[in-house]
Amino acid sequence: MAVSPFAARRLLEEIDTWWPQIPVGIRWYAVGAGTAKVLASHGLSVRQPAEGWTSEALLALASLRQVAGEKILLARGDNGRELIRETLEARGATVTALPLYRRYCPDYAQEDIRKVLGDFSPDAIVALSGETLDNLIALCAKSGHNLYDRLLIVPADRVAQRARAAGFTRWCVPVSLADADIVATVAATLDGRNGGAGNNK
Repeated sequence: MAVSPFAARRLLEEIDTWWPQIPVGIRWYAVGAGTAKVLASHGLSVRQPAEGWTSEALLALASLRQVAGEKILLARGDNGRELIRETLEARGATVTALPLYRRYCPDYAQEDIRKVLGDFSPDAIVALSGETLDNLIALCAKSGHNLYDRLLIVPADRVAQRARAAGFTRWCVPVSLADADIVATVAATLDGRNGGAGNNK
């Protein structure tokens, strides 16, 4: 089970080290179409939510409702939400988390921050995880730049609520996390049209 495209790519890299040929009988799950695409490109048959790209959507799959006694490997970062692991364990599965990358808040030089946030002055900002949003908020506080009136593209309603609580006044959840849909959402929302679910303009 992979929680993001990057987690899926890292998982496949690790698998190539240990399994020259992937064993049969393993069920593969992806949180969203982007993650499923990475796994499918390796010749794997992947299960994913028919709609949505959140942990909640994945956990709603019928095949994950009865998992007592099953062993599940969860490919993810070293921190983040525990909803998938906790829910599957509550349903009786044995879940092993495999941290494949580490998230951290980068430390940019003040000159770089000035160029990006001051000189460039973005009209829209894409923050596709709660951790990315937290880093953006920390960056604003550290640099003195006020980006809270810019259009913020977030991946889900729960992240939108965090953005609102932090002081952002304009946010939007795209219809999917595919690159084309994110671009269309930014373009449509900046143009004054409805660019996706969860708009707040």
